[in-house]
Amino acid sequence: MTIATYTTERYHRRRVTNAVAGTLIITAFVLALIPLLSLLYTVVREGWATMTGSGFFTATTFGSSQAGAITGAGHAIAGTLIITGITALIAVPLGILTAIYLVEYGKGPFARMITFLVDVMTGIPSIVAGLFAAAAIPLINLALFGHTEFKSGFMGAVALVVLMTPIVVRNTEEMLRLVSQELREASYALGTTRARTILSVVLRTSASGITSGIVIAIARIIGESAPLLITAGTTDAYNYNLFAGQMLTLPVYVYNQYTRGNQAEAWAGALLLIAIVLLLNLLARWIAQSFAPKGQ
Repeated sequence: MTIATYTTERYHRRRVTNAVAGTLIITAFVLALIPLLSLLYTVVREGWATMTGSGFFTATTFGSSQAGAITGAGHAIAGTLIITGITALIAVPLGILTAIYLVEYGKGPFARMITFLVDVMTGIPSIVAGLFAAAAIPLINLALFGHTEFKSGFMGAVALVVLMTPIVVRNTEEMLRLVSQELREASYALGTTRARTILSVVLRTSASGITSGIVIAIARIIGESAPLLITAGTTDAYNYNLFAGQMLTLPVYVYNQYTRGNQAEAWAGALLLIAIVLLLNLLARWIAQSFAPKGQ
């Protein structure tokens, strides 16, 4: 066999292998895309008319059993925004500070224990977070306020904090580790303290990645229903008090409407949730692209 023949056969095998691999990849992509497009089409078809109808964003489910009553998910939207906002206020600082400790300061068995616990929390089922909040918060209410309020918006926020914090920790860790050690050493060479270096160099360099990760974490927990069924409960009216009374959220609203046989309202709530998650993911991508340090 001549060198030319061997080279030709090898080139032919590579072309065949490349064609087969390309076909498999395209086939897998199409197979993954079909159920996604089918889901989106079904949700839009079933829920668009109800979501864009009169009163969906402002009315409540109070009086839904009466004929001709105008009902909507206004109280569920408000509850979702309140609970998710409080969750972010607690989980974001906690997650970022934990990640800074693990990357910049953490050494030895204590840091390894925290890393292990974060890994465990990342994989726990969401219902477990709800059970934890349901067990812990009544005891705290009893100690602080003298009553054992079982279901409340704050209890739902605590359950979501358990789910969101490890996501923020993991994302922030990865972003901080991407900052080159040379930048830190250059800052130290100028006489800057470690704390100032972290604030002015490390966090500033990784700010876009951290922020986009936080937005994705919010999109991840905003659709949770199982822990909120246990902790936040359900109501047919607006409730803005986190510490008293049950508070409805969109995922629980979808579940309630489905179990009551109100299919159109359930599809509308699902469509609104998908739209919110889509917007949050687009926002995360925009933040990552717009505010990334130049040259990265």
